[in-house]
Amino acid sequence: MIGVDDDVLRLLDLLAGGASSEQLAHAGAAHPKATELALRIHATLTAHRRREAELTALFDTASDLARLRDPDAVLRSIVRRARTLLGADVSYLSLNDETAGRTYMRVTDGCVSPLFKEVILGMGEGLGGLVAQSARPYATPDYFRDERFLHTKPIDDAVRDEGLAGILGVPLSLGGTVIGVLYASDRTPREFTPDEVALLSSLADHAVIALDNARLLDEISSHSAAMHRAEEAHDRLMDLVLRGGDVPEVAAAVADVLRGSIGLFDAAGEELAHAGIAPPAPDPEVVALSRSTGRSVSGDGSLVCAVQAGPELLGSMVLAGRDALLDADRRLFERAAVVTALLLLLRRSVAKAEDEVRGELLTDLLTAPDRNPGALLARAERLGVDLAEPHAVLVAHAESVSRARLAVAAARHAALAGIHAEEVVLLVRGDPDAVAARIAEALTAATDTPVTVGAAGPARGPAAIAAAHAEAVRCLRALLALGRSGEGASAGGLGFLGVLLGERGDLTGFVRRTLGPVLDYDERRGTDLTGTLHAYFAAGGNLTRAKEALHVHVNTVVQRLDRIATLLGDDWQEPGRALEIQLALRVQRLTGRRSG
Repeated sequence: MIGVDDDVLRLLDLLAGGASSEQLAHAGAAHPKATELALRIHATLTAHRRREAELTALFDTASDLARLRDPDAVLRSIVRRARTLLGADVSYLSLNDETAGRTYMRVTDGCVSPLFKEVILGMGEGLGGLVAQSARPYATPDYFRDERFLHTKPIDDAVRDEGLAGILGVPLSLGGTVIGVLYASDRTPREFTPDEVALLSSLADHAVIALDNARLLDEISSHSAAMHRAEEAHDRLMDLVLRGGDVPEVAAAVADVLRGSIGLFDAAGEELAHAGIAPPAPDPEVVALSRSTGRSVSGDGSLVCAVQAGPELLGSMVLAGRDALLDADRRLFERAAVVTALLLLLRRSVAKAEDEVRGELLTDLLTAPDRNPGALLARAERLGVDLAEPHAVLVAHAESVSRARLAVAAARHAALAGIHAEEVVLLVRGDPDAVAARIAEALTAATDTPVTVGAAGPARGPAAIAAAHAEAVRCLRALLALGRSGEGASAGGLGFLGVLLGERGDLTGFVRRTLGPVLDYDERRGTDLTGTLHAYFAAGGNLTRAKEALHVHVNTVVQRLDRIATLLGDDWQEPGRALEIQLALRVQRLTGRRSG
C-alpha cells in the first residue's frame, strides 16, 4: 500500500506534468486535504497562465499593428486570437456599411458554412445588428431561445447552418461611431463571463486601431512625400512603444516630426508630458468635440485631438506653435493620437497585470505568512520589494471613494499596496507615525475626501508584517472611534487612547513611551522619582500634602519635580499630558513593571 508521502509526491508529480483537475482529484482521493491544496495550486497556475496568454496576445497584436501593411492580415490575426483566448468554436468580425445600412462579414475563423460567411445583417437585426445599433456588448447563452433580438430568416438560417448557440458580440467603436462587431461563438450553449467580455472588447479596440490606421494610410496615399514622412513617423512612434518607451518620448517624437510644441494630457486634463513650450490644457468642450467627430479640432491657436480607445476617452494631445498645417500633417497628428492611445492601453494592461500579482502577494502575505516565508520573500523580491527590510504597515480607509480608486492613489506612495479584507493596505519604508500622517494628507488631497490611516511597525519578514497589519487595523478603528477622520497615526501616536480603544493594547510599550526617561533615571541613580510622581498626583498637586506623604522637605519635592520636568518636558503638567502620565503610573503599578 502506498504511503501518505508517496501519494503527496505523486500529486506533485502530476502538478509538474500539467495534469488536469480531474486527474488530480482521482489520484488524491485517499487524502482530501492534500488533494484540495493540489487543486488550489492547479487553479492558481491555470489563472496565471491565462493572464499571461492574454497579455502576450495584446503585445503580439501591438506588434502586428507596428508592422501594419496589410490590414486584413492584422484583422485575421485578431480574430484568430479571439477564438484561441476565449476557447470558442468560431470567431468572426463584421463591418458596417453606413451608406447601405447593413453589416457584412469581413473575417471569419473556424467557420465551416459558406452561407454563414456570406450572411448580411440589416442594422438592428440579430445579435450583431443590435450590438452595432446600440454600441454595447451583448451575449446570449442560446441564440434561438433568446427573444431580445430581431430574428430574421436569412440570419437564423445562417446561424443554424453554422450550428451556433452561445454568441458574444462586442462593438468596434471609432469616435463614437460603431464601425463593426467582433464575435466569439460556441456550437453549444455557453455563458460568457465579464472577464471574457472585457478581453474580447480589448481585442476589438485593437481591431479599431488597425482599421483606423488603414483608413489613414489610404487617405494620405495620394501624397507620396507626406505619406513617406508619415510612415517614418509611425515606425518611429511604434518603435518607441515596442521598446517600452514612455509618454514623454512620444511627445518629443511628435513635436520633432511636426515641428511644433506638443502637450499630452490625461482624461481629467492633467499634463502627462510635453515637448517644446508647454501648451495649456485644452478646453474640455474642444476635447469633447474631437471625441465625438474622431478628428482633430482647432481651438485657441492650437490643434487638439482626443486620445481614445473606442468610446473610452484616455486623454488628449495638443499641437501648438504652428501657423498653418497641411492636411497630411493634420492626419499625421491624428495618427499620433491613435498611437498614443495604444501606448496608454498597453501601459494600463501591464499595470493591471502587475497590480494583480502585487495584490495576490499581499493577500498571501497577510493571510498565510507562515505557509512558505521563503517563497513570499522571493516573490516580493521579483517585484522589487525587500521584505527583510523594516516596513511600516498602513491601513487606509475612506467613506466616499471606492477602494479601487484609493488603492491606485496609494500605490504611488508604497513599496507594496493592494486591497485586503475590504481595506487598502500599504507597506512603506519609514517611521509609522510620520509616514501615516504624510500619506493620510496625500491621499486626502488626491481623492478629495478624508482618508484615515492606521499604522504599525516597522516590521521585518512575513510573520511580523502580518502581526503589524492586525495592529494597524486596530489603530484605524481607534482613529475612527475618536472622530479623527482624515488623520494618520500609529498606536504609539495615539498614546493612552490607543491602549484604551485598541484590542490587546501594548501596555508595556505605553508605559515605556510615557514614563521611560523617569524609569531609566531611577534605575541608573537608585532614586524614586516615580514614587514622587505618585505622591504628587495623589495629593492633587498640593506640595505640602505631597511632602508629608513622602516625609521630606517641601524644597526636596520641588527639586524632584524640576528633575522630572527636565526628563519629561516642561509640558508634563498640562491636563492632557498629566492624564497620560497618571494612567501610565497606574498601569505600571498594577502590572508591576518598572522599566519594561
